Amino acid sequence: MTSHSIIIVGAGPAGLTAALELQDAGIADITLIEADTQVGGISRTVRHHGNRIDIGGHRFFSKSDWVMAWWQKLMPVAAPSDPEDARELRYQGASAGLPPATASEADDEVMLVRSRLSRIYFNKQFFDYPLKLDLGTLLKLGPWKTFTFGLSYLWARLHPRSPEVSLEDFLVNRFGRKLYRQFFKEYTEKVWGVPCSQISAAWGAQRIKSLSILKAITHALRRMVGAGGKVEQTSLIESFLYPKYGPGQMWETAAERFVARGGKLLMQSRVKQVRVAGEQVRGVVYEDAAGSSHVLTCSHLLSTMPIKDLVEASAGAWTAEVSDIASHLSYRDFITVGLLYPRAAVTRRLDDNWIYIQEPGVNVGRVQVFNNWSPYMVADASALWLGLEFFCREGDGLWSMDDASLKAMAHAEMVQIGLVDAASPDDAVVLRVPKAYPGYFGDAFSRFGVLQAALDRVANLFLIGRNGMHRYNNQDHSMLTAREAVRQIVTGEVDKARIWAINVDDEYHEEKSG
Repeated sequence: MTSHSIIIVGAGPAGLTAALELQDAGIADITLIEADTQVGGISRTVRHHGNRIDIGGHRFFSKSDWVMAWWQKLMPVAAPSDPEDARELRYQGASAGLPPATASEADDEVMLVRSRLSRIYFNKQFFDYPLKLDLGTLLKLGPWKTFTFGLSYLWARLHPRSPEVSLEDFLVNRFGRKLYRQFFKEYTEKVWGVPCSQISAAWGAQRIKSLSILKAITHALRRMVGAGGKVEQTSLIESFLYPKYGPGQMWETAAERFVARGGKLLMQSRVKQVRVAGEQVRGVVYEDAAGSSHVLTCSHLLSTMPIKDLVEASAGAWTAEVSDIASHLSYRDFITVGLLYPRAAVTRRLDDNWIYIQEPGVNVGRVQVFNNWSPYMVADASALWLGLEFFCREGDGLWSMDDASLKAMAHAEMVQIGLVDAASPDDAVVLRVPKAYPGYFGDAFSRFGVLQAALDRVANLFLIGRNGMHRYNNQDHSMLTAREAVRQIVTGEVDKARIWAINVDDEYHEEKSG
């Protein structure tokens, strides 16, 4: 193992998982390069005036036993300080196996078991997300919509769109056209900035998987009769683990362990050049916080940097076609505006982790309630700490607005949709997050296979994580790509198709740790 000299670009979930797994395999010469001031990538926790922001919302749940055990090795699950507040980690009515709590909620480096609640806010009413076909939902829709939505669903089942090319095809086939237009179309197009008819069905296959009306009905019936059993879809999880001080705490702990075991972590350092020759990565050139350049050689490179940036950094190693595809890959960026209110200013009871906003005439796409992720995310328990998410493209009108205007717009929209009644928030902050979502649309994405094949031919280059693979991975998927890449490096049995297969097929979720 001593012949390995490994560079990892990016200290997010994929990069840090790879770093610790390599160390566990006995590899000591590992350099982890991170451009930001914090580790964690999009899973970092941002602090502001004693309050904490979870960028995007991160449930610590996976159907991979290995991932669940990996998290708990770093941060044990705490028993609640109040026994009456005890919760089980549940998969749709069935209790999941957790080891006995070995820590207390009073400890700092622990995970809490939290209840999950996500809802859609439409027409000043809340609907469960994912949609539950229970009496409450039917009453809110009313008999006529329930009837017409049902007919629309039956029509879609009898006359499915084939082949499923677009996300619109995917959603209509599973929910019917009317339900798709009511609860999916506007929000999805707000997120991506393009019509659903232009987004690849691959996004639905990855993110929504096989969730459907039929599964929702089955789930509702099982709950009515009190039946247990293991949930099949990650979207139907009822509770989850969560680090006491936000998701970044997990990755800060991982980084500390990596450094304590001899790993080299270079913060505020940006890769400027990746040297590729003869279908091998020879090394990288990076720039540190002071602007000085450094050269590192390597035996392997694990990259979580956006593919667009990776190909640009290794210009000259690729054909014109490959470079053109990479340069035109699309991304979706977003802005989080944190707003702090006294609880008396909030007009509705908000027990949600996040709320999908379907109200017309507003820019906000989703609202997080950080108190409900963990009460320790908020400095003052008498306040409600909200995160409003605005989806945009770097350089567009929203992205270019100054912070004061964004704060004013975010507050005005909370008042407009009727969730808040206040002259102004007590505090506010703006965070811009570039390249948050890899785009599943455009001509470049349709030719992605050419780009992927070219990158895979570089024998000692391993693409992992969300931006590293241009795949909309959750953090557990990113961790599993890192694990597989490390296995291939350690064993020498390289089959990059196995990395790309993660989160394509639902079956990987049933993997048991061996």
